[in-house]
Amino acid sequence: MNIEQLYTGCLAQGAYYIESDGEIAIVDPLRETQQYIDKAEKENGTIKYIFETHFHADFVSGHVDLAKKTGATIVYGPGAKTDYDIHEAKDGEVFKLGKITITVLHTPGHTLESSTYLVKDEQGKPHAIFSGDTLFLGDVGRPDLAIKNNLTKEDLAGMLFDSLREKIMTLPDDVIVYPAHGAGSACGKNLSKETIGVLGDQKKNNYALREDMSKEEFVKEVLEGMPPPPQYFEKNAMMNKMGYTDFDTVLKHGDNPLSPEEFEALANQEGALVLDVRTESDFVKAHIPNSIFIGLNGSFAPWVGALITDLKQPILLITPEGKEKEAVTRLSRVGYDNTLGYLKGGLEAWKAAGKDVEHVDSIDAKTFKERFNEDDLHVLDVRKDGEYDSEHLKGDHVQHFALDYINDQMNTIDKDENYYIHCAGGYRSVIAASILKARGFDNLTNIEGGFGAMKNSGLPVTDYVCPTTL
Repeated sequence: MNIEQLYTGCLAQGAYYIESDGEIAIVDPLRETQQYIDKAEKENGTIKYIFETHFHADFVSGHVDLAKKTGATIVYGPGAKTDYDIHEAKDGEVFKLGKITITVLHTPGHTLESSTYLVKDEQGKPHAIFSGDTLFLGDVGRPDLAIKNNLTKEDLAGMLFDSLREKIMTLPDDVIVYPAHGAGSACGKNLSKETIGVLGDQKKNNYALREDMSKEEFVKEVLEGMPPPPQYFEKNAMMNKMGYTDFDTVLKHGDNPLSPEEFEALANQEGALVLDVRTESDFVKAHIPNSIFIGLNGSFAPWVGALITDLKQPILLITPEGKEKEAVTRLSRVGYDNTLGYLKGGLEAWKAAGKDVEHVDSIDAKTFKERFNEDDLHVLDVRKDGEYDSEHLKGDHVQHFALDYINDQMNTIDKDENYYIHCAGGYRSVIAASILKARGFDNLTNIEGGFGAMKNSGLPVTDYVCPTTL
C-alpha cells in the first residue's frame, strides 16, 4: 500500500493518491488532473476510484474531468445528488482496492453528504482515515455550508458532534488522519499547520474531541467567532455538484497571448477585469490604470474568490513571464473559468507601446513613524477581524477596514482624505490599494512591511490579546 498527500499551499488543500497492487484511488483531486494520470501511468497503475469527501465549497474539484479521462468511478457519500454519474455509497459500504479496503463512514455535519473514508490494510487493520472537512488537525469543519436545506448551522453542528463521537472517536488511536485542509483554509477556524496527524493526538489535543464535552458545549464552541463564509463558497459547491467546463478547454482559452493593442481593445469590448498577478513590489512601482493586484506569491485563489464576486467575470492577466498557465490554472481552481488571455511581454510591452501606467505611493515603517502625528493622517488596517482585535495601532485616526469586506465598506471612507494602508506584511495592503485606486481613491500610501514593521519601529500599539481568548 502506498499513500501520498499532494498538498497545495495556496488553497491549504490536501488531495490523496492511494495505491495497492496496481489499483489507484484519488481522494478530493484538484481541478487540473493530468498530474494524477501521469503518476498512475508512470507506476503502471489504473485509477479505479475517485473518492469525494463532500461537495467542496472552497475549490472546484477535478473529479468530473478525471472520471471522463480514466473511466474511474466517482464515489460520494449517502445523500449526494449530482448532475453527472456517480456511485452514491451507503454508510458502511466497502470498496476493494488491490489488497486493501476502503470503508465509507457517513459523517454528516460539515455538510449532509460529508463522509470519511477508512482505509484498512491487507490484514484488515484500520490504518488511516481521509476525513475531508469533518475532522481537521486541531479543529473541525464549519457547519454552515450545506447547500440549500432547511437545517440551521446549529442542527448541522449537532450532527457533526454525533458523527465525530460515533464514527471517528471509536477508531484506534494509531489511525493516521489525512484531512482535506490545513492552516489557511476558511473551512475551519483554528487549523493546525501540520497536514498529517494521528487520531490519538487529536483525541488529546483537539478542543472539539474532548471526552467531557456536551453536545450543547460543542455547538457553542464550534460556532463561536466563526466569520461568514466567503462569497464564492456556495458557487464552488454548486459547480462541484452540477459539473463544469473541462479544464483543458479553460486552459486553452486563457493561455492566449495578446499584444498591447489587442489587450486594450479586448478589455474595453468585454468589460474585462485586468488582474495583475506579479509581486506587490512590482505592482507598486508601475501598473496598468484600473488594474487589480492579487499576486501569485500569496494566497492567490482564496483572495480572488473573496473579492471578485462574479465567477463568469471576463479576466485579462498581467503575469511574470512563464507564469501565464499557472495563473489561468489557479483561477480555475476556484471556478473563474473566463480568462480571455494575457499581455504578451508584460508591462514592458505596455510601456513600449506608449501606453499610460500608474503607481502606488509606498513608504517604509520608519518614514511612516515620522508622519504618524500629522493632523490629516488616516490609517486603514486591512487585516482580518481577529488580527486587528488581537493587536493594532493606537489612535483615533486608525480605522479597521478588513480586506475581506472592502466592497461593502467603501462608503465609510472619503475620496478627499489621505489614507495610509497596512496589513500584516504588505501583500493585502497592496490588494486593497489597487481596488481603492480603481474606484477613484487617489490619495493612498502603502506601508511596506505592514504591522510587523510598524510595531518594530516603536509605534504605539494596543496590548496583545491572544486570539483564542477573544
